[in-house]
Amino acid sequence: MEEILSAAYPFWGRLTGDERERLLKSCSMVTYGKGDQIHRSDMGCKGAILLLSGLLRVYILSDEGREVTLFRIHAGESCVLSASCLLDSIQFDVIIEAAEAARAAVIPVSVLHPIMDSNPYVGLYMYKQASERFSDVMWMMQQILFMGVDRRVAIFLWDEMVRRDQPVLRMTHDEIARNIGSAREVVTRVLKYLSEEGAVSLKRGRVEILDRERLQKYL
Repeated sequence: MEEILSAAYPFWGRLTGDERERLLKSCSMVTYGKGDQIHRSDMGCKGAILLLSGLLRVYILSDEGREVTLFRIHAGESCVLSASCLLDSIQFDVIIEAAEAARAAVIPVSVLHPIMDSNPYVGLYMYKQASERFSDVMWMMQQILFMGVDRRVAIFLWDEMVRRDQPVLRMTHDEIARNIGSAREVVTRVLKYLSEEGAVSLKRGRVEILDRERLQKYL
């Protein structure tokens, strides 16, 4: 566990021996199934999550029930918004769910909080991570406000193809819509158009990239 934490957290070398021991003893390995909710406002403050495998999705929910994905957390990345109660100047109500089956190392708030108070390097890391995530949020908002749905769908399909290193994406139209902050019906129309253009092939619960060069034209 120490090797994992020391590689992931740049403040590790700035911790005292006692602080390292407390983090190692309290850190737990947790697994999540696809669709499991990991964090929301009424669940309390979980702690700092280091994702070891899988994929997490961070989103907000409108009063009408519409989901808008803000960003996603990939294996090897950490999420401090699940410990947002530690960040006094940040009030951000988000939901975090497992977009895929996932495995993570979680440092509980009860242990992290006093270490943040006594060790400025830990606090600086937490706020730096939060500010970087807000940059991701701003990028997503710019996409939603100023970018056409056809381009957003194309970018999402391309990024998923690269991330998975394969052309077959086992995702429903609804999943794609939730990830780009659009309506399923709109995404279905765009996918149908891309299919007619020969860029993708559509089957139930699956999108296959047939022509990368053609898909790139929409990026």
